[in-house]
Amino acid sequence: MTAFTPAPGTRTARRIAAVGIVVTGALMLSACGDDSNGTSGMHQGGSPSSASATATAGRSAPAGDFNTADVSFAQMMIPHHEQALEMARLADGRASDAEVKGIAARIEKAQDPEITTMKGWLTSWNEPTAMASMPGMDHGGDGMMSGKDMQELKALKGKSFDRMFARLMIDHHNGAISMARDEQKRGRSADAVKLAGTIVKGQSTEVEQLRSILDRL
Repeated sequence: MTAFTPAPGTRTARRIAAVGIVVTGALMLSACGDDSNGTSGMHQGGSPSSASATATAGRSAPAGDFNTADVSFAQMMIPHHEQALEMARLADGRASDAEVKGIAARIEKAQDPEITTMKGWLTSWNEPTAMASMPGMDHGGDGMMSGKDMQELKALKGKSFDRMFARLMIDHHNGAISMARDEQKRGRSADAVKLAGTIVKGQSTEVEQLRSILDRL
């Protein structure tokens, strides 16, 4: 029986095909290796496009999203709270009314940590903790006391202190309530808007209590 000898051209073609298969396999293995390192999202059940979209969304909507209203709210409320604390601390040794003392203690307990919280927001937002100028931040605008008011309050004791403290703190609280309501309307930060709601609720209750104190003193 005569052995079949492939034509030289056929043998060459088969060798070329074999080499092509090996090269193709190597390329496929290389692609798989790159996939495991560069497109890990596909191994998590996602696609490269969805992973890219997620990353883009993360950059366009960072955690702690805020706007200029949130910044202004924090920057203005910090000194407002600081003055309320200064007023409240004057009650020690000067106030005689138990309710006045109780309100002063609640103001310290609530507003001191709120100041810390708002300063933390501004730091995380890369914003200064104080405004260069704060128009309207005076007595009769946002309820801020004047230097003269503070000196007069410091000089009083007993019922005279209680009456002036109640009167000034009503104005001071009403200024804070107005600022907080503006934040509720215009703010974007969920945390800042939530704090604004807490201020409105808590200080509105204290305003009513302070008015009742004035009525009986």
